[in-house]
Amino acid sequence: MTAAADEPEIIDVHDESRFVYRDGDAQAELIYHLNGHRLVLIHTEVPDALGGRGLGGRLVTAALERAEREGLTVVPWCPFARDWLERHPDAGSRVTIDWESTRPARA
Repeated sequence: MTAAADEPEIIDVHDESRFVYRDGDAQAELIYHLNGHRLVLIHTEVPDALGGRGLGGRLVTAALERAEREGLTVVPWCPFARDWLERHPDAGSRVTIDWESTRPARA
């Protein structure tokens, strides 16, 4: 994935099921699970050292871009991703979002 000059580069690390932004020793990530044609967004983590840059939104955007390219349904279990998508409805307008699916309760 490439980034415009003013946007951070987000990398989709397929074998680790996460989108990542690295800056020195610090990294932000969005962990996902690919389940058939469903891209389940599990957890977004942006350390304080990288806060205030909009990286959480860029990570979600990277997931949306992949979903659009591959015809995947986005399942936002991650509270941050769900909230971000609700606040930015235009961003997810080109993909199907499964708002009804909720994260299973832990046993």
